[in-house]
Formats: sequence, C-alpha cells, structure tokens
Amino acid sequence: MSKQQRGKLVVGNWKMHGRLAANTALLQAVAQGSDELPADVRVGVCVPSLYLAQTQSLLEGSPVVWGVQDVSAFTHGAYTGEVAAPMVTDFGATLAIVGHSERRAYHRESAELVAVKTQRALEAGLTPIVCVGETLEEREAGSTERVVGAQLDEVLAKLSAQEAARLVVAYEPVWAIGTGKSASAEQAQAVHAFLRARLAAKGAADVPLLYGGSVKPDNAEELFRQLDIDGGLIGGASLKDQDFLAICKAAAATSVAG
Repeated sequence: MSKQQRGKLVVGNWKMHGRLAANTALLQAVAQGSDELPADVRVGVCVPSLYLAQTQSLLEGSPVVWGVQDVSAFTHGAYTGEVAAPMVTDFGATLAIVGHSERRAYHRESAELVAVKTQRALEAGLTPIVCVGETLEEREAGSTERVVGAQLDEVLAKLSAQEAARLVVAYEPVWAIGTGKSASAEQAQAVHAFLRARLAAKGAADVPLLYGGSVKPDNAEELFRQLDIDGGLIGGASLKDQDFLAICKAAAATSVAG
C-alpha cells in the first residue's frame, strides 16, 4: 500500500486535562473543522474516561472518532479504579492508547503489560495505539532501534498477523514529549522506517505509523511529508482547537500531495 493509499490519521491525546464546559467548546470546534477535511484524513481524540459520555454525545454523527488513554489488562473483577476495554466500547469509542511513555515511566508499566493491554483492547474491538519511544540517554547511546524494537516486538509476539494488522503504532521519543523539542523530520522518518520493516516482517506493513512529540502547526507538514509517517499523536496542541485543526490541515495537505 502506498503512502497516499494509507491516508493520514491525527489523534489528540488530552492527557489529564479537560472540564465539561471547555470540552464542549473544543469538541464542537474539532467536529466542525473535521467536516472540511478530505475523506482520507481521519481525526480522533483520546479523552479522560470520565468524559466518554460527553464526547460520544458531541461527536456522534461527526467524522471524528474517540477513545481513551489506557485500558486495564483485565476485562472485569476486583480492580478498583481500573477501566476495562469492554466498558469503553459502551460509549462508542474505537481507540485506546496503550504503552504511552508516561504510563511506562510513572506507573512502571512493563513491555509485557503493554502487550496484554493491547490484546484486551483488540478483543473488545478497539484499535490500540501502541506507543514506543526512547529516552534521551538511550538515543545518545545509539540504542534507539534496540529500545523501540524491543517494545514493539513484545506486543507483536502475542499477536497473529491479522491482529497485528489492526494496530496503530506511535513513535514518541520520550525526550521530545512536553519538552518543546521535536525529532527532526529525518530522525523521525528513520525510526518510522525501522518500525515499518519490523511490522512488515509480521505481515502488517500497512499499519498506520504516527509521530508524537511536540508536534505543532509549524512543524507538522514537514513531519507528515515523510514516507513512513502516516500522521500524529498530538499532546498539548490537541487542547487548542485552532492548533489541532491546523495540524489536521497539514495532514490533509500532505495526504493530497502524497
């Protein structure tokens, strides 16, 4: 499948932000702006799970899809505070971020746990957005491919080729998340090409590969023009409707040109 055939996917990760009134204004603006995008540019938002019902009510019938930022490794049971993947689908959600670097770092999530969560998301009919990325220390040590390869391999080892083909993979260099720094387009492309080869070996070469890490309106187009970058997982900029929609328009420009 060619770059143009894959289209583009832009997903906002709100992280732990949002209040009812602000959410309404943001979601309505994103829904309205997404109506003007070409069909081969898909837009999504991953919100705190408390706001799933609100998100469903405001986005249903729009081109925008929605999801959560994590799911439990369990489907039900005595796991206080956890949100199971089947619960998420009750609200029309179709996406679930798994293995974000903040979950790996602050909640000590292992590669094995991320793989299990990916399985639970797939079983519930969700599209897992599997995040991989290296720290600055690992990059400077020349370990980027070893680190992100191991993170991805742990997930792929538990999946069939058909299951792997249902993934989205997001490369988010830890050193570029929330720091204002971004990998250069060339740095990002090199890692995406490596990940594409890894996925191809599993029979899932056409999985969308997203870049995340201080994506902004002024660098989105250059990033999205790279051969193996199929869109973005957007953090802070997804909380500002004009910035997020500008990034979506950059995806549209590169998709048409692709």
